[in-house]
Amino acid sequence: MIDKTHELPVVRQARLLNLSRSSVYYEPKPVPEDDLRLMRRMDELHLDYPFAGARMLRDMLRLEGVNVGRKHVGTLMKKMDIEAIYRRSNTSRRNQAHRIYPYLLRDLVIDRPNQVWAMDTTYIPMCRGFVYLCAVLDWATRRVLSWRLSNTLTADPCVDALEEAILKYGAPQIMNTDQGSQFTSSAFIGVLNENDIQVSMDGKGCWRDNVFVERLWKSVKYEEIYLHGYDTVSDARQALTRYFDFYNRRRPHSSLDGKTPDTLYFNLSPLRAAA
Repeated sequence: MIDKTHELPVVRQARLLNLSRSSVYYEPKPVPEDDLRLMRRMDELHLDYPFAGARMLRDMLRLEGVNVGRKHVGTLMKKMDIEAIYRRSNTSRRNQAHRIYPYLLRDLVIDRPNQVWAMDTTYIPMCRGFVYLCAVLDWATRRVLSWRLSNTLTADPCVDALEEAILKYGAPQIMNTDQGSQFTSSAFIGVLNENDIQVSMDGKGCWRDNVFVERLWKSVKYEEIYLHGYDTVSDARQALTRYFDFYNRRRPHSSLDGKTPDTLYFNLSPLRAAA
């Protein structure tokens, strides 16, 4: 919107557009290498100790010889979109701008493909920088139906992944997510409503409500991401394409009696499950 070559001064252009002058002159800066290394280690610690908040993570890092303050750890946690898991008060309070839906899976028997899908977003470290990964998972068979990489936490990648999964496999009965702004946005909820999909959301801080997606993140990070350093988003996308193909077609799951997600997803029909 701002044209620095225009005869009208930049100050005047900013005033006409009701923009802050500082935002006009601001130039994005890359995340420092020290912070990227710290975020990578924090991500590993969060997977193993999801109950650890900024203070505990700071103390864990200091035991490893990393001198960092609690406030800086908290800032990086917000950038990574992670938080400690613990019981909070007033968790039923609703955000008037974004509706929060109830959790529908408690005591529900989930035994067939496309009965319940789950979706979440996680932080992915690279050699230089980081991206976010979102994925759609079939709850009963653990199959990854679609996924997207993005450098922002907006709703667009989640909507794209959801629409791709519906186009390829049809609509599920229920979609379960956390209460992140990506999943409470009108764009995301609109796709669910258009396809008559019931909306289920985890309780605030209740990671067990979406435990299978959390387990997927641990698998993909320890079995693929932490073993490699991706130079570019393209490299990360190619590597994750190979991994998810392996995860769906060839990786046996103990919770699936040693079978692969593809085996159950394409062979466990509703009639066979009922029998």
